[in-house]
Parts: sequence; C-alpha cells; structure tokens
Amino acid sequence: MQPVREDGTQGAGQNGRRNGHGRAPYGNGRVYRVGSRVLEPAARARRADVASAGERHVGWALRWLPATLIVVGALFYWATPEGLTSSPFFESAPLVAAGLLSLRATVVTAVAAVVVDVLLEVGNGTADYSESIIEMISQCVIGGLAIGMNVLIQRNYRRLTSARHVAVAAQRAVLPNPPDGFGTLRVAARYQAADADARIGGDLYAVQDGPYGVRCIVGDVRGKGLEAVESVAVVIGAFREAAEEEAGLAGVARRLERALQRQETGRSGLDRVEGFTTAVLAEVDREGGALRLLNRGHPAPVLLGPDGAGRTLQPHEHALPLGMGDLGTWPDEVMEVAFPPGTVLVLFTDGVTEARNKAGVFYDPLTRLDGQVFDGPHEVLDALLADVTRYTGGRVADDMALFALARSRAPLGVPSAAPTTEHAP
Repeated sequence: MQPVREDGTQGAGQNGRRNGHGRAPYGNGRVYRVGSRVLEPAARARRADVASAGERHVGWALRWLPATLIVVGALFYWATPEGLTSSPFFESAPLVAAGLLSLRATVVTAVAAVVVDVLLEVGNGTADYSESIIEMISQCVIGGLAIGMNVLIQRNYRRLTSARHVAVAAQRAVLPNPPDGFGTLRVAARYQAADADARIGGDLYAVQDGPYGVRCIVGDVRGKGLEAVESVAVVIGAFREAAEEEAGLAGVARRLERALQRQETGRSGLDRVEGFTTAVLAEVDREGGALRLLNRGHPAPVLLGPDGAGRTLQPHEHALPLGMGDLGTWPDEVMEVAFPPGTVLVLFTDGVTEARNKAGVFYDPLTRLDGQVFDGPHEVLDALLADVTRYTGGRVADDMALFALARSRAPLGVPSAAPTTEHAP
C-alpha cells in the first residue's frame, strides 16, 4: 500500500496489523460475533422484548401511583392514632398525577383526593375541627395547582413533540438514507445521537455515484445546535456537486474548503475563527477494485479484508480539517489500496473512537472488528453499534455516525454464489 499524492509523488505507507486466521463466512443464521461474545438476532429480539416488557410494567405502576397514594392515605388515617395526619398522601396524589397522567385523569385524582379526605373526616366526626378544615382547604388548593401544572406540562409536551417532528424532517432532508448500493458495491449508514431525545447533530455522511466512481464522505462539524446543522447542509451540498464534477478527491476537498470559508464569512466571534469540519473522503471505481482515501483530520477508517483481517488506513501525513485552509496549504495525500470482493470499509466519527468504558479506556474499533467476517455492511454497523453500547454500558457521550462500503461478488439484486469451503475452519 502506497499513499499517492495528487501531484503523482509517493510516500511510504503504514501497514496495519493483519490476522492470518481464516474465518468461515456466516451462514443463514447471521451470527454477529463482536469481541468475545456471539450475538444472534433471535437473542437480540428477546432482549428487546424483555426491555419493552419492563418498560410497560414501570409505566403501568406509575399510572396507578396517584390512586395508590389515596388508598394508602385512607388506610393510614384509620390505622394510626388521631394525632397523626394522612394529608401528605392526599396532597401528593394530584401532584404526581399532574406529571404522569392526562388532564382528565389529573382532575379526577384531585377531586377523588378531596372527596376521600372529606368522607374520612365526616366519618370520624372531625370535619368541623379547625385542623381538618385547614387540611381540606389546603387539599383543594393543591388540587387546583396540580391541574394548572398539568395544563402547562401538556402544552410544553405538544411543543416538544412538534419540535421533534421538525428535527426528524430536518434529519431526513440533510441526512437521507443512502441507497442500498451501486453495482457490486453495498452501502450502509447509521446515526446514533448521544441524547436519546436528539435527532440530528454535527455528524454527517453522504454517498454519490458519479462519472469518476462512487464517492462518499463521513465528517464531523465543530459545534452543536442549528449552526452545526447548517454546516452539515453546506458540506453535503458542496460534496454532492463536487463529486460529480471534480476528477480527483483533492479537487473535491478544495471545493468543500471554499464552501466552508464562504459560510464562515457570515459568522462572527469564535465560530468564524474556529469553524472547521473533520472528514474522510473515499472513492471506489466500479470495475477496477481500487479504493482511494483522503483524510482531513478525521479518525482513520478500518478496512476488513475478505478473511476478516482488519487494518487501520492511517494517512502518511496528517492534514488539517476542512475550513482551516487559512493556516496553510499543501498537496492533499490520496491513499490508494485494493478493494477486492468481500472487503468492507468502515468509516465513523469520533463518537466511536472517543467512547470509554468504566475504566476510562477508549474504544478501539480495529481491535473489536479484527478477525471477524460479516455478511455485509449493515451487519458490520449493527454489530459495531451494539458493541460500543455494551463497551460503554450505554453511556455514550457523543453522537456517532457510521458508514460502510462493501464490495460483493455479484451486482445488487443478483444472489451471490454459495461460499466455498476454503474458508472453513
């Protein structure tokens, strides 16, 4: 493997590690082997069913919590001496309902709490006591406050739901699902936000089929929020145009650089000075089997060979991210490697490489994927995401965008030939 510059010069490459063990292709069972564990689809479905069943039980318990508080308050009233009061149970019931239930259920809970409290005082002959009257008035006031709180909560929930729908629409517009493939190339992409309520961020991916081959980009825009989304849209739009027109990846990178610089002229402060995007550009010709990469300050992708042996495609010389061209210019290094059938290129953002376990050790995609064989790019990304989640214990600190390119032995839509026995263990 020799890194090739756009000007034709070559530099010494770095060989990644290689595992010489032959691995059998997975059969129809599609067993995803990640780390030291085997994860079957049926087992994953059972885990999802168990998790959803547990959530249903918790939801059921929470819905009945206000009624439970009223019942416990009534039992407490009859089972304790006269000096003890059960008003905290009756007062807390509508407040709990305000945050968990609908407006109608909150009103019913507030009325029920007052009615039960009054009936208990009347039955005990203490309804005309000053303390009992104060407690009943307090119960009515708290019930009214709970109803008002529920109205505000429901209004904010509707606004949040509307904002989420807008975010989903924005993500589909900016990061649409890529096509399944082009000819013998298979394509897969995944996006996982660090915040479960978030739908889009600064990570990006795109693929474009053009006259110079199939080109893709995976990148990470500095910053968060709407400005990051704006930069994502600028980068992807410029990439799709440049991928059709530029003959080399270096030309695509220059077009992206200019697009980001134009965008930064309308900004001020720190965003104008430190606005940049790390990215990896990849290009695969349909017939020749060559893969070309250009890395602009992004985590190096992993290449999995037909036998599962993995290596990291580190550039010979590291370059600055896109958008920082004012600091200096130099020829972009384009690395070229073979991309035969059965090979998978896995690209990802720093949400993967900066994921940590409980001991603070960073996640290493190469170590976790090396020596494994997958049916295709979708299986690779599903297994990688599951392994990152397991490695971090579900505590993902940053968004993750993953993209995979795989070359199959047959064009899209044509069944592949049955695996030979030469890979059998």
